[in-house]
Amino acid sequence: MKFWKFPKKKYQQKELSVLTILFAAAFLALIVYLVVFLAFESESFINNPYNKRIDALSEKTIRGSIYANDGTVLAYSTNDEVTNEEHRIYPYANLYAHVVGFPVNGKMGVESVTNFELLHSHSNVGERLKHAFTGEKNIGDGIVTTLDPTVQDAAYQALGNYRGAIVVLEVSTGRILGMVSKPDFDPNYISETFSILAEDNESATLLNRATQGRYAPGSTFKLLTTLEYIHENPKDYEDYRYTCTGKFRSDGKEIHCFHNKAHGDEDLVDSFTNSCNTSFASLGLTLDTKELTQICNKALFNQKVPFDLPTEKSYFTLASDASDAEIMETVIGQGKTLATPLQMTLITAAVDRSGKAPRPYVIDRVVNDEGRFVKSLATEGTISVMSAEDASLLKAYMRDVVTDGTGRALNTDAYTAYGKTGTAEYNAAGDSHAWFIGFANQPGKEDIAIAVIMEGAGSGSSFAAPAAKTVFDSYYLK
Repeated sequence: MKFWKFPKKKYQQKELSVLTILFAAAFLALIVYLVVFLAFESESFINNPYNKRIDALSEKTIRGSIYANDGTVLAYSTNDEVTNEEHRIYPYANLYAHVVGFPVNGKMGVESVTNFELLHSHSNVGERLKHAFTGEKNIGDGIVTTLDPTVQDAAYQALGNYRGAIVVLEVSTGRILGMVSKPDFDPNYISETFSILAEDNESATLLNRATQGRYAPGSTFKLLTTLEYIHENPKDYEDYRYTCTGKFRSDGKEIHCFHNKAHGDEDLVDSFTNSCNTSFASLGLTLDTKELTQICNKALFNQKVPFDLPTEKSYFTLASDASDAEIMETVIGQGKTLATPLQMTLITAAVDRSGKAPRPYVIDRVVNDEGRFVKSLATEGTISVMSAEDASLLKAYMRDVVTDGTGRALNTDAYTAYGKTGTAEYNAAGDSHAWFIGFANQPGKEDIAIAVIMEGAGSGSSFAAPAAKTVFDSYYLK
């Protein structure tokens, strides 16, 4: 039996042709896959919550830049062509330290929250494809924040050498225009100083006091005490009268007005405007503690405030069987009550916005290395804090504080300011933190809300209110 045989040479040529076609097809498929992956699929793959190797992207990507709302560069990376080492640069050093953060030693701030976006690239697909074969690094996407350099600088200067925080928010949108926390640090040297800063529990320098610092709110809390009194006395709260002698005593506890000042005969508006502790201690004993707790819970106590960066819960508790001493301390913003500056900013923004606080955010959008829009990261929405009627009442009271009370430092014809000062004692010696919360408006410009806390400064009227004015001036008079 005979079998047909290919000539050996023809067989080899055919085999080579088949292999060449297969190789070309595989190479073409690889090219198509790389293009599709780079353009469409890589983000969802790499950003998968089960993928723990996002930081490995730094081997192929130069970390993207972070910008203020006007394009000012707040952080950028350079790559040493000789050593191939990447250096992160913060042109403004300490000024944006807590909010922008850093990408090493566990990460912090915007650098942490947008780590994936900064290490992912939406550069030209052709460039990325070329880099995939040459081994060159792509340029990561940039993050545009809501921060306003003028406001941020003013807040930083206003806080001075005091520990504390200032938060500035655009009321209509929730955009954070300024966020400062002190003591601060220079993120350019965080690798060298991190261990020292992390171990310094007394200074807590790495703590972002704007979102994670919790303080007794002092007299700023009287906004909520006032609301509860009005709710329980809807028909006759305007008839409230009290004679302040500078001190009030019940259940063995004595409450004093600041410097024991005797305010004399007052109604509810006067009590609020003068920040009269004894008046509020007296009326506080008439309140339903359960109802007050509900008002506080609605005002974002005992819950996480939604925000881009990590936050701590503000804290309020008052048992139904609380003693007179506990009630009196609580209704004037002392006792166990603790509030963050961010939360207090939202309460005052709600007063300006008919009872609905905007959902705050500091990360606005992602852009590529050429500034082309990639996607929005803005988180819009509102949080119901109080009724429109309640907000309207408090707005009038807060205006009186500025025109006739403890917030006179902000009384100007350049814009219309509203506010509430606070002086929160924190030790037996009577040392106190200075608070101011408020908002302002001017025709043709957006309303902004602010919270100022200055640790150990003294009275809110003498320190925190003037600090707030510095920020308002920077925004409305520029």
